[in-house]
Amino acid sequence: MKHVVVLTGAGISAESGIKTFRDADGLWEGHDVMEVASPQGFAKNPELVLDFYNQRRKQLLQVEPNEAHRVLAKFESKYKVSIVTQNVDDLHERAGSSQIIHLHGELQKARSCYNELDIFYWKKDILLGDLCKQGYQIRPHIVWFGEAVPMMDEAIKVCETADILVIIGTSMQVYPAASLIDFVPQHIPIYYIDPKPAKVNNNRIVVIPETATEGVKKLIKLFS
Repeated sequence: MKHVVVLTGAGISAESGIKTFRDADGLWEGHDVMEVASPQGFAKNPELVLDFYNQRRKQLLQVEPNEAHRVLAKFESKYKVSIVTQNVDDLHERAGSSQIIHLHGELQKARSCYNELDIFYWKKDILLGDLCKQGYQIRPHIVWFGEAVPMMDEAIKVCETADILVIIGTSMQVYPAASLIDFVPQHIPIYYIDPKPAKVNNNRIVVIPETATEGVKKLIKLFS
């Protein structure tokens, strides 16, 4: 059974109504990125940061997986499928995919500010005064700028065993996630689905300039 590795970004979730955090002017929902997505921002104004992610979590509960998510889940009937996502939503899980690596964390989880390995499901608002079992403030389980990406090593191992690589809805400009393409075997085919794809200088990359939903439909025909 061939191993299909799928790298997904904000573009696949946008079709479900999930806003991409970063606006055209570089702001995240009107905030400078370092205000709401860095340890320094959290230390300076924890209430602002907690509210920012509380609003993102509420939005997530109001949307559903789209056809692109569901098609990827159906691929598991024919292929071994590993999804490596930069997204912090749970739409891949809700669509039925079973092997998912979240590089940048998960909105539906929280973790202790004291012990970064103390991670647990959390679906309501996180407020100042919400404490872990050891008595320390909890925070969103999100990888902020300047923090290590703990799932990166696992993602690299998955990419090294790929027979096919599919990139959906990401410019592959955010590192270290963008470096994952360097770890797939040199001979395997790569498909890149994005309505506004970044320029690629690699002959083995097949560019499909479509939305995630339309792109995966074309992918089915290419795979058959």
